[in-house]
Amino acid sequence: MKKYDPRLWIGILMVFGGVLIFLENLNIISNVSGIFWGAIWGLVGLFFLYLLIKDRNNWWAAFPAFTLIGLAASSFLPDALEPYSGLVFFAGISLGFIWVYATDTSRWWAIIPAGVLLTLGAIAALDELTGMDNGGFLFLGLGITFLLVAILPGGGGGRSWAFFPGIALLIFGAFLSADMVGWMEYLWPAALILLGGYFVLKFFRKPA
Repeated sequence: MKKYDPRLWIGILMVFGGVLIFLENLNIISNVSGIFWGAIWGLVGLFFLYLLIKDRNNWWAAFPAFTLIGLAASSFLPDALEPYSGLVFFAGISLGFIWVYATDTSRWWAIIPAGVLLTLGAIAALDELTGMDNGGFLFLGLGITFLLVAILPGGGGGRSWAFFPGIALLIFGAFLSADMVGWMEYLWPAALILLGGYFVLKFFRKPA
């Protein structure tokens, strides 16, 4: 059996690119450049995903795997969904951190970049769709992220300290824009439920 070398993959990519251009010239498909590069990023991302699934100790592979898969997914989006490309890309990166935390809750630090990146993706989509100043959503997303840091399990010690920046950021984000004042009727009950539920769980989990 012949040994595979880079010329094989170069040839495959050239054939793939030629087929895409041919289909575009026939008006069968569009966004050829996005499909071409999306396929490349997706294949590389799947390789890292394979390393991740094969051995859970390769948790570092979650970052390039989901980042490249998110980049590929955003490249495949049609023109009608172009405003969501930033959200898809940032969500892919965020998913890598979520995987790192979900597979080992002692790595609770991954919650923070996961929440921040997902918030940035949502803001990017809102900017494209509404054209309004959505700065308040940044603080709302950060506030929810810190509340999750305080509530979700993981690590050896308590993280109740995260309630303070979480609640402060939520309040500041709600008042940052006049358009968000109406959110207060939902924000306060949600904050009370989260805080109350946390203290109730702490009470029942407290050893006798």
